[in-house]
Amino acid sequence: MLDPSISSAAIEVIHLSKRVADATGELTILQNVDFTVQPGETLAIVGASGSGKSTLLGLLAGLDTPSEGTVKLHGTDIFAVDEDGRAALRKSKLGFVFQSFQLLAHLNALENVMLPLELRGDARAREKAEAMLARVGLSSRLKHYPKYLSGGEQQRVALARAFVTEPPLLFADEPTGSLDAATGEAVIQLMFELNRERGSTLVLVTHDPMIAARCMRTITIVAGRLN
Repeated sequence: MLDPSISSAAIEVIHLSKRVADATGELTILQNVDFTVQPGETLAIVGASGSGKSTLLGLLAGLDTPSEGTVKLHGTDIFAVDEDGRAALRKSKLGFVFQSFQLLAHLNALENVMLPLELRGDARAREKAEAMLARVGLSSRLKHYPKYLSGGEQQRVALARAFVTEPPLLFADEPTGSLDAATGEAVIQLMFELNRERGSTLVLVTHDPMIAARCMRTITIVAGRLN
């Protein structure tokens, strides 16, 4: 269990900036971003296309490195460790849901959900994966490969994979962006239900104000800055 004296926040974003080189010189994607997310909180990150939302989420997960500033996850400065350390941190603390599902095409639904458990050496990987797929309504699709699943079914497999390790932090990047409205609504409903059941901290990037309104709090990124 985390020593509460280290940090009470689930996520601390401290003076975070990201710049990249382009044909005209240097492009600022994020500039001096600061905020804190408490354990169990649900936070929506909103903003126009190109505002820096997905870049920010990638930095929170340690999938990218900042030009300045840092991120602390449950008190651990993720940029004070090397990439192997960040990978270990993601494996132990993070679930991630992508717009494009990111399922492995050569693995069936059950195998996709088992994978993060197997990487942890969990002897109950199959049992837990089957239970999680049942929870998302896919008990009859365990042996189906992604190409034989609808978009909504693929995203439910992705949700099952993200939640099966019971991570304290869940990040979702436009999780309904590839789905029609009705299917997207069903997936979002399921994601929030699972999040309440597991008590995790949810950070969600979305362009949809209706989805953002379901979160406890919303932050808006405008041209790389918090508005």
